[in-house]
Amino acid sequence: MFKLCDYVVSMYDGSYYQLMAEYNCWMNQNLYSVCSAIPDEQRKQDMGAFFKSIHGTLNHLLYGDKAWMGRFTLHPFSGTVIGQELYAEFEVLRAERETTDRQIIEWSRHINPDWLSQPFEYTSNVDGKCRVLPTWVLVTHMFNHQTHHRGQITTLLKQLGYDPGVTDIPWLPAISIG
Repeated sequence: MFKLCDYVVSMYDGSYYQLMAEYNCWMNQNLYSVCSAIPDEQRKQDMGAFFKSIHGTLNHLLYGDKAWMGRFTLHPFSGTVIGQELYAEFEVLRAERETTDRQIIEWSRHINPDWLSQPFEYTSNVDGKCRVLPTWVLVTHMFNHQTHHRGQITTLLKQLGYDPGVTDIPWLPAISIG
């Protein structure tokens, strides 16, 4: 431990990707908790967001994570096209989100630096083109994609009068501040 300003900080012993997986899970739990108090009709209301509604954006986040995890684990996700609803019922969507988050956390614990440095070939679900990029870029993209769209959800929640709470990594329970 070391002293920083007036706080005692325990060093986080996981990798960047483990940290992001924990953050992803924590933020999803927070957002789904807030969203559970919103009537279904309001959650599905078209608010002009890229995926129209809170529910549509939650579906897209899950779609993206399943698509990337399918690629990374060599168990392709045979989901629908981008933007199509995966789960109409909120509680089913939430349960699938929780399962996927646990899978991402477990997977993140076994990421190998050698694997991250390798080129990774995939076919984009956006434009159908084959791309080859460093694996670490694509794994980083998966986590950045989550943060980007959760930011949209927090904006929509605020517009509806709901408080999404603190969304910053230093408040992640896995990071202890004494």
